Amino acid sequence: MFKKCIWLMVAAVFLVGNLFVGGNAMAAELDEATRTIPLNEQGDTVVLSLEQVSQGRRKFNYACATCHVQGITKTNPNVGLEPEALEGAYPDRNNLEALVDYLNNPTTYDGLTEISELHPSTRSTDIFPKMRSLTDDDLTAISGYILLQPKVMGDMWGAGKTRFSAPAVFDN
Repeated sequence: MFKKCIWLMVAAVFLVGNLFVGGNAMAAELDEATRTIPLNEQGDTVVLSLEQVSQGRRKFNYACATCHVQGITKTNPNVGLEPEALEGAYPDRNNLEALVDYLNNPTTYDGLTEISELHPSTRSTDIFPKMRSLTDDDLTAISGYILLQPKVMGDMWGAGKTRFSAPAVFDN
């Protein structure tokens, strides 16, 4: 019985170690070109550090993945976190500064209505307590992770309308 407990503990330590090291190994495989993302609407770019990528993944999984598994929005599968959907929002949300702004001040897709009571944000920490512990650096890392994932996962990230669209109907 004692041997089984020891082996179980060794297996658990190995598994947990691989989870933490595995995430950093994935980030280490990303070259600088892949880690370059849009910074603002003026077209400036920024290169995410390997630490930001790793931190962004952890914080996204902690605070966002419940509703945005692989960038798909569970509450509205037609609007995911893929670049086309982020670009189609008003204002555009397809750059780092805009996504950080959204995490502080979320609005509807058309930008007309403030929705901090419906979407986690730093304005709604009483409703969404996970947001209390996120710093500005965390919000930047999460936003960077969201913008990086289409380069890493391709069409599997977000998928939005492309995954859930109805088949085309052709006239005969």
